Amino acid sequence: MKILYAFQGTGNGHASRAIEIIPYLQLKAEVDVLISGHQCELKFPFEIKYKYYGLSFIFGKKGGIDFKQTLQKLKLTNLFKEIKSIPIEDYDLIINDFEPVTAWAAKLKNTPIISLSHQNAVLDKHSPKYGMYKFERLILKYYAPSKIKFGFHFQTYSSAIFSPIIRKKIRYKNRTNKGHYTVYLPAYSDKKIIKVLSEFKDVKWQVFSKHTNQHKLHNNIFIQPINGNEFIRSMASSSGVLCGAGFETPAEALYLKKKLLVIPMKNQYEQQCNALSLKEMGVTVLKKFNKRQCEKISKWIKSNKIIEIEYSDNTEDILEAIILPYYNETMLPSIVS
Repeated sequence: MKILYAFQGTGNGHASRAIEIIPYLQLKAEVDVLISGHQCELKFPFEIKYKYYGLSFIFGKKGGIDFKQTLQKLKLTNLFKEIKSIPIEDYDLIINDFEPVTAWAAKLKNTPIISLSHQNAVLDKHSPKYGMYKFERLILKYYAPSKIKFGFHFQTYSSAIFSPIIRKKIRYKNRTNKGHYTVYLPAYSDKKIIKVLSEFKDVKWQVFSKHTNQHKLHNNIFIQPINGNEFIRSMASSSGVLCGAGFETPAEALYLKKKLLVIPMKNQYEQQCNALSLKEMGVTVLKKFNKRQCEKISKWIKSNKIIEIEYSDNTEDILEAIILPYYNETMLPSIVS
């Protein structure tokens, strides 16, 4: 059996999940890997056969997506060429994690495709919704279309939703508390982060930034470029985690039993829905990140509230259930012959 695993390269969340999933798939089949997008900092322990420009959103510095830069870097003609060029007919099955090139190629060529992403869980009718008819929801729905959909979420709202896949580097990391707070807010500038966090002079902040390639110390605020291993070390030894309302980082913080505060990106439907889900669980959520929120941030710092939730390691079981029907179907001719 030959599988193409395709994932979105905007941010590191989809990549983190791919690092866990692909080794399992390689035990069952021949696997090629495709990534599209250009904002991923992680290194991969496997070969990437296809690297496409795809369709990416650019993080801004004021709390949301930079739509101007996103439009400037949009290459629709190139996207259409990529969709036409990918040889998906060479594969028995496509597994897609919110990746538009293979999703649309499979739709046009009627190739079997399974969509396996957090976005599917967000769109599931049973999960919390931030406005049912928002334009951003339509983008999420048609960005990487598929008929067969499974998702990951903070809670299993339906039978088609699984609990988060937690990286082994996180799952087996020793948890300590060295008194600092880990910060990852890629949609805010370093200047903005320093301006707000400087109000808390007795707190040690370790900030991981997409906007710098240097290490900088501003009194009690240490800013460093994103580094996967350093980020895990910082988070596992922190008193708490302050981050956007994405999926992987909050899920990992919850798994590590860390105090969590999230700030959803502006005009980002997925993160607004995530924030609703996390708030239902008891996580502290802020609408904005500015000095007017300092009282709420201070209250969070002083709090000892930990969300008690267990995320079991069920990656292999999920993949077995998903690919088994296709595996049997493709292997049957060779067994019979």
